[in-house]
Amino acid sequence: MAEHNNTGKEGELLARRHLEEQGFAIVETNWRRGKHEVDIIAYREGLIVFAEVKTRSETDHGNPEEFVDRNKQRAYIRMANAYVIKHQREEEVRFDIISVLMSPTGNKIVHIENAFSAVELSR
Repeated sequence: MAEHNNTGKEGELLARRHLEEQGFAIVETNWRRGKHEVDIIAYREGLIVFAEVKTRSETDHGNPEEFVDRNKQRAYIRMANAYVIKHQREEEVRFDIISVLMSPTGNKIVHIENAFSAVELSR
């Protein structure tokens, strides 16, 4: 497996642990529909979070969260709609980005809650 794939998988594991520490139950990981994938779907007290995890080992080209563009956001919104309909969920939906920066000196996790919404993308 390529090194960047290992980095990404490790970042997703750290993000899952982070969400669990925040009281979330992990409902799905790497949920696919068509060519798109949601990294983590988590649940806590009437809230479903669709989390995109971005992991990097350096920031020479920007912070990890800066790589979640509008196309990725739109895909997440479509995926959330499909998931909610398929599983007949009625909870509030939130879109988060979890940025993981891995380095030899330690890992840094930045959890951006409500990183984007369907309303702001429709403008």
